[in-house]
Formats: sequence, structure tokens, C-alpha cells
Amino acid sequence: MKHSNSLWQIALQKFKKNKTGVFSFWYIVLCGFIAIFCYLLAPDNSNAANHMHLEIHSKSPGFSVQILTIPSKKEKEQSWFSVFMDGKQTTSTEIPIKSFEIKSNQLEIINYSDSLLKKYPLSLFNNQPRKFIQQKTFWFGTDKYGRDLLSRLLIGARISFFIGFIAVFISLIIGIPIGAIAGYFGGKIDTFIMWFINITWSIPTLLLVIAITLALGKGFWQVFIAVGLTMWVEVARVVRGQVITTKQQQYVEAAKALGFSDFRIIFKHILPNILAPIIVISAANFAAAILIESGLSFLGIGAQPPTPSWGAMIKNHYNYIILGKPYLAIIPGLAIMSLVMAFMLIGNTLRDALDVKT
Repeated sequence: MKHSNSLWQIALQKFKKNKTGVFSFWYIVLCGFIAIFCYLLAPDNSNAANHMHLEIHSKSPGFSVQILTIPSKKEKEQSWFSVFMDGKQTTSTEIPIKSFEIKSNQLEIINYSDSLLKKYPLSLFNNQPRKFIQQKTFWFGTDKYGRDLLSRLLIGARISFFIGFIAVFISLIIGIPIGAIAGYFGGKIDTFIMWFINITWSIPTLLLVIAITLALGKGFWQVFIAVGLTMWVEVARVVRGQVITTKQQQYVEAAKALGFSDFRIIFKHILPNILAPIIVISAANFAAAILIESGLSFLGIGAQPPTPSWGAMIKNHYNYIILGKPYLAIIPGLAIMSLVMAFMLIGNTLRDALDVKT
């Protein structure tokens, strides 16, 4: 049995030998899985993990407390898809308590914060109050509003991961055609496109993103679009350079001699042979998009509260670094650093694996 030795299979074999690249790949897959199923994995699956318990704010990792859930008559049934996408829409009230006791058809509780005694009729809990009391452990602690830090970190992964995916997708949709047209036709078309690219390139990326975000408005999708519209320049420059080199190859000349259209030559003959550098630049842009979104959220013009964003989590808690609770800012900071590093490492590994000279 003969083994095929195509360039892609050789590249895959080289990629598998790089342990750092393989580890980065599986870490990215794990983050992608968390981003998709975040509401199913988060301990607090309410919308944006926004259940506040001011009585237990800024607690250290591993903190555990009893929580009494007071049901609401306004609760509505949700489809599984709605919960999967946006979390559980709940109007119930959660109260941290120190202890409870059932006496004379009443539930007596001692509040966690002020140790005051409160009484509730058992009918409020369908005469089964114990079902509404549970021991909750906050594995990563709570933020300054008493929200579960682990849940917000998991849901924040969706923001960071999806902004990278959508921003890269937009940059490829815009950058590949523009770069291919400039490199293939050359002349005045190339001059005009390069003039426009150089002007866009000269504007600081963060400043351009801020301008686009302010023009489109603050919000979730606006940030995605703004970041994507600033990343096409790198893709266009890479594609242009590769097309200029590749269009001199004999198979391109043969395609022209056979009378194929320029569109077919560009998209069916040239682009499939320059995918390697496009994949590498896409990995780098993915990491850059995550950093830009985190920076925008830190400045307050990214994803808006209560939507959890790793950059916003750092902004809300960076003061706690000197107040003896640095984990509130360090944990989301490590999440950003690890995901960005994973994409940079996998980009370096792909560059080495797809390099035909090695």
C-alpha cells in the first residue's frame, strides 16, 4: 500500500511533531467548546451570569455559602435553544443565608450579611422549602457585585472567541479579493489599491476601531464588525504579494492560454495554492482581535454591561490588585494571555509546517 506524500499531508505530519503546536490546537478547541456551550457549563446559567449577591462580594476562590431562592410568579418557560444562546431568563431572587429553620408553617432564615432574622410562609415554596435552599461553591470566587467569577469567565470566552472568528472572517472576505485583484492585474489598479491600503495602514488600529465603533454604536456585534473592518489590510497585503509571485508560474500561463477567465484563474488556480500564508496571517489576526476587543472593553466601548467580557472584568477589578484581592483581575488576564498565546504558537507552528523550503 502506497502512502500519499502530498504537501498538505507532509505539513500535517510536521505539525503533529510539534508538541507545542498540538497542545495549542487542543487548547483552542477546548476554548471553542466552552464558548459554544458556555451556558450549559456555567454554574450560574442566568443571562450574562448576572445574578448579584452584594452580601458576598469579592470573596476568595472556593468560597461556599447557602443560597435561598425565592421563586417568582412571573417565571416564563424557555426553549432549550433560547437557554443555549442567551442563558436562563429568571426573575427569582437569591439570598445568601447563614442558617435556616422551619417553624410553625414558616421558614426562618438568618441573613448572611446582617444576621437578621426573616420569616417566609411555607406556601411560597410549595411547602417544600428545602428544595429552594442549596449549598453553592464559587470556585473562582465572586466579583465586586457578588457574581460568580467562574460563570462570567466561561461566558466571556464566547465574546473573545467569537470576535476573533468573525473578525477574521470579515477580514478574509474583504482582504482576499482586494489583494488578489491588485496583485493579478497590477498597473493603475494595483497603484490605486495600494494607495488606499497604505492610507488605512497609516491610521493606528485602535484609533480606527474606536472611530468605527462610535460610528456604528456601542454593542456586541458592532465591536465584531469594527475589528473585522480594520484587519483586512494585512490580509490584502499578504495576498497581493503571493499573487504577484504565483501569477508567473507556468500553470497560470497555461490557464491563460486555454482562455480561462481572470476570475477563474484567480479563485480556482492561484488562491488554492497560496492558502498557507493566508492561514498563518489568520491565526495572528485571531489573536490580535482578542486583544483589541479586550482593550475596547477595558476602555468601556466594547461589549456593554452586563455582558461579560474579559477586558471589562479586568477594568472592574484592577484596583483590587493593591487591595489584597488580585485574583479578580489576574484570572481574566490569564485567560486572555493563554488564548492569545495559543493562537500565536499555533501560527508559528503552521508557518513552519507549511514552509515548503523545510
